[in-house]
Amino acid sequence: MLRRLLLPLMLLSLLPVPAAAQKMIALSFDDVPRGRGAFLTSEERTKRIIAQMKKAKAPQAAFFVNPCQIGTGDGVGGAERIAAYVAAGHVIANHSCTHPHLNATTAEAYLADIDTAEAWLKDRPGHRPWFRFPFLDEGGRDKAKRDAVRAGLAARGLRNGYVTAESSDWRLESLTAQAVREGRSIDRKALGELYVRWHVEAADFADMLLQKATGRQPVQMMLLHETDLAALHIGDLIRALRKAGWTIVSADTAYADPLGSAMPDTPFAAGTLTEALAWERGLPAPRWYRYNEEGPATAEFRAKVLREGGGE
Repeated sequence: MLRRLLLPLMLLSLLPVPAAAQKMIALSFDDVPRGRGAFLTSEERTKRIIAQMKKAKAPQAAFFVNPCQIGTGDGVGGAERIAAYVAAGHVIANHSCTHPHLNATTAEAYLADIDTAEAWLKDRPGHRPWFRFPFLDEGGRDKAKRDAVRAGLAARGLRNGYVTAESSDWRLESLTAQAVREGRSIDRKALGELYVRWHVEAADFADMLLQKATGRQPVQMMLLHETDLAALHIGDLIRALRKAGWTIVSADTAYADPLGSAMPDTPFAAGTLTEALAWERGLPAPRWYRYNEEGPATAEFRAKVLREGGGE
């Protein structure tokens, strides 16, 4: 009898030990194509992003495109630059045509704008049937509008190109551009360190919160923007993420995670999927990374980059 009881335990001991949980994250860039920034032309930016990602051996990233910016003052050469990202092994997806706020337009007009963008994108190499909400605005408090757009995306064969981790890098870029316009003295080394640190912290925060909300460790999707700061520091960011224990994976891998089927029902529809799932689960605030808030982010920028005193 004892031998029969011990045999299953002995067999179990021979099974491989499950691997430890692994932090995996993909990279994505919004608002493509953008025009000249504080430090680089648009062409210089694209070449540098491609070169730095190749040097860091980063896998496929996703570039979310606003086709209506192509050929305008903010997107001259945009089509060629988008093609360059694809030629470098990355993929492209829909970020609307004109970058509208859903809570400021009708569902019908919003879906029409998506259709215009998709008509430009769908037959191009590297296209993926993903749509990312501009401003991560999924309708605010208007649940009927939110659900109408969700249904419209499903009918079009488009899935939500959701975000799980972000550090509001667009604000850091905006603060930098303003400082350059004002002729302020900028500590460029500190600026790069801030860019990298905020993203790594945002990824770790999202990892912690998603585990609480889902009971597992989903693959993360990080939101970046096609900015000068990305071009100057994407290589440093990739190395810092890896040093912090992250494995950089492709956008295809991230969006193969079952997390993509989640349709959280919250009182306000905006922000990252991480925040929405935590809210739906009843987890307490803050459900967002601390430097997503304008006040702390601006204060830290002024202290670290402009050397105005204070900060952490």
